[in-house]
Amino acid sequence: MSRRRRAVLIGLGVAAVMLLIWADHSTWPPGRSARPGAGEGAGVQDRTRYHGRRFAVTRVIDGDTLELGAPDGEQPTTRVRLLGIDAPEAGSRTGPPMFYSRQATNRAAKLVMGVEVTVYLDLAGASRGRYGRLLAYLEMPDGAFLNEMLISEGCVYADRRFRHSYYQKYKQLEAGARSGRQGLWQEVSRDQLPAWLQRMEPDLLKP
Repeated sequence: MSRRRRAVLIGLGVAAVMLLIWADHSTWPPGRSARPGAGEGAGVQDRTRYHGRRFAVTRVIDGDTLELGAPDGEQPTTRVRLLGIDAPEAGSRTGPPMFYSRQATNRAAKLVMGVEVTVYLDLAGASRGRYGRLLAYLEMPDGAFLNEMLISEGCVYADRRFRHSYYQKYKQLEAGARSGRQGLWQEVSRDQLPAWLQRMEPDLLKP
């Protein structure tokens, strides 16, 4: 076999391998739902579907998670995780409810249940979180943002674990709620703080 022919055959083999790799990454695995937000390019789909659009809140799960009356792939509603905040956990099989979880859930429900909100995604980051929930800032009809209201009222914590466009602002809002002893900051003890916050801010409640 001539050197030129061998080079052509090697080139064709490399091209074939690259084509197979591309095909593998461009198709959905068998049995997996191609729902918005899952897979490459999902951010563009979510921006088109949700960013700047209004939807009614149909269910409040806890202080930082709710559902919108809009289909999400095969799901009848869209589950949203409020970006930049972390509410006290409402409890599960792994543990009891955290301090102020009921109050945070009730306050969020009072503010937005049945209300139409405008969804804004953080265009500098991912549109979906670890569990496929839409990550969003929600604007109320009066122009206030639910995320910021819940922090300022002391219902939730500013989430330091993940960067976003209002990271510093949310920390400042929390500091204001803490100094004003709003909501949970009236009585919360260090042991009642989320484990991640205790690790990241060991001196948070020290005098």
